[in-house]
Formats: sequence, structure tokens, C-alpha cells
Amino acid sequence: MATKHSASKRKRPAGSGIPLRYRETDTAYGVSRRTATRLAKVLGLSETQVIHVALTQFARQNLPRYQPDEGPLTAEQKDAIRKLQPPKRMTVKESLF
Repeated sequence: MATKHSASKRKRPAGSGIPLRYRETDTAYGVSRRTATRLAKVLGLSETQVIHVALTQFARQNLPRYQPDEGPLTAEQKDAIRKLQPPKRMTVKESLF
């Protein structure tokens, strides 16, 4: 009896996967399988795509989109700025708030 080998058309994941455990009920920190399925149907996506969309939006909301700076200005940098501005034309603010 010949066995049928079906080649998967999907690519293998780039990294190792993580297990996703759906919650019994929806909470602030998790959703039920029912909710994920409903979202997928409404958005016309797979459940995996729904998870990726949610993570993408969460990353945009919470991660900075710029490189961190070197911290507060040094005394030398502040002095250099003061020397560059015209006298009595502007005032230097040490804090924005």
C-alpha cells in the first residue's frame, strides 16, 4: 500500500514557537479561543494573523520608535549652548516642565 506524502506549502517558522494558552474567559491580559475565532472571522484573518496584528499594535503603543539618547546634557554642553545664544534675547530653561 502506497503512502501519500503531502508536502506542506507553508514555510517553517523562523524561530522557535511559543505555546499560546487561551483563557477560559476574556480578561485584561488574555482572551478566550471563542474571542480569537470571532476576531479572525470579522477581520478576515487567521487566528495566527490576529495574534500578530495585536502584538504589532501593542508594540507600537509601548515601545519607543527612536534610539535612546545619551541622557541629560553635561555642564560643558549647557555652557556651550549659553555661549551660542544672543545675550538677553532668550532665556535658558533647565526643564520643560
